[in-house]
Amino acid sequence: MLKRISLILVLLFCFQAKAQFLDSLNIVFKSKSIIDARLESRYSFIRNTLISVTGVRLGVAYKRKLRIGGGISWLKTNRDYSFYSKNSNGELIETKKYLKFAYLCYYIDFVYYRTKRWQLSVPIQAGTGLAWFQKEKAYSLNNGDRKNFILLYEPGITVQFKAFRYLGVGGDAAFRFLLNRSKKIGEQLNSPTLSIKVLFWPDQLFYVVAPKSKITKLYGPAEW
Repeated sequence: MLKRISLILVLLFCFQAKAQFLDSLNIVFKSKSIIDARLESRYSFIRNTLISVTGVRLGVAYKRKLRIGGGISWLKTNRDYSFYSKNSNGELIETKKYLKFAYLCYYIDFVYYRTKRWQLSVPIQAGTGLAWFQKEKAYSLNNGDRKNFILLYEPGITVQFKAFRYLGVGGDAAFRFLLNRSKKIGEQLNSPTLSIKVLFWPDQLFYVVAPKSKITKLYGPAEW
């Protein structure tokens, strides 16, 4: 009997917590939205070598509480590998190729602590793209090298500082999981990541530059 009562209480608590969360989301989505634009560099490791992944993001932010959007990321570091094959004489020949990967990413970022200039949030990012090896340093999708489909998942934590109403900096610590591992590429991409971001809100800049415009009066003013 006690176990049944306990189970009922737990279910009621979970239902109430879920209802409160959905109500909060409903309020957030009904609030005024602004553009969320980001430039970022993510640093991680591939076989104990530090590499850089560059990315751009574009989305919307609701009431400074929830950010949703997407973007594209690509490996910026030229990471080379040695491949060996035998020629017609049976001699071993070494060929150097560069690892390349690029993917579309989709993110959702919920802010759980905020002051005038500081924010702490929990971002969840997923991505779909391609990874491959090629002889050239510059990216080339038209080469004959085999392309491998990759599916990424990156949970983490983010801190943000606003220097101005329209400009800020931030950083996050996360872990990159490759959900569809392959022997040649997948096991190399799992790694903790650290990113540095430049945050820019073009709509807020417009509100600051043109405080008396009709658009600012309708959608503004700029917010901290």
